[in-house]
Amino acid sequence: MKNLFVLGLGLCVALVVAGNATADDAVTKRTDQIKSGPQQGDRLGAFYVTKVAGADSDGVSTGQNLCYRCKNGSRPQVIVFTRSTDPKVAELVGKLDKAIAKNESSKLRVFVNLLGEDKEDLTDEAKKFATSSKAKNVPIVVPNEFENGPDNYGINAKAAVTITLASDAGVKGSYAVADVKDLNVKQVMGQLKQILN
Repeated sequence: MKNLFVLGLGLCVALVVAGNATADDAVTKRTDQIKSGPQQGDRLGAFYVTKVAGADSDGVSTGQNLCYRCKNGSRPQVIVFTRSTDPKVAELVGKLDKAIAKNESSKLRVFVNLLGEDKEDLTDEAKKFATSSKAKNVPIVVPNEFENGPDNYGINAKAAVTITLASDAGVKGSYAVADVKDLNVKQVMGQLKQILN
């Protein structure tokens, strides 16, 4: 009788553990990254943007059209494409801004591209976002191909946020999420070591 009780108890524990594993799997599937943007090993192509706000001391005037990717050259750089100006995105940009100051010797560069359907709306949104993120060193831009980013970057239309980490004009890491609530700022910041000298 004692053995049957132990066996029954063991079976209950196994079912609870299996149930938790299934729940954990569901969470993992829901927060999985999606493939978007250039992938590790790809070369970074040129693309043009209009600077809207931020990074007052980077030598680029507000309203200027340029290739920031080209301006940054082979320096380590983080390129953010976002369809959202959610506080989580602002938190990421704020942390990246601090990382620029902290890694001055590595000459880290960051720029944020706002994507959407209307260029005028994106320009207004970029100005507000520059203020809300409080970033001093990060330019906020609208790409010429503003609806889905540059064709040669393969930005997934379902991605809310796409992040490319590069140095020597080559991609060292990428990160993308379909829903901004799944943006893991800590994970993105952890990837910076892949591009810093």
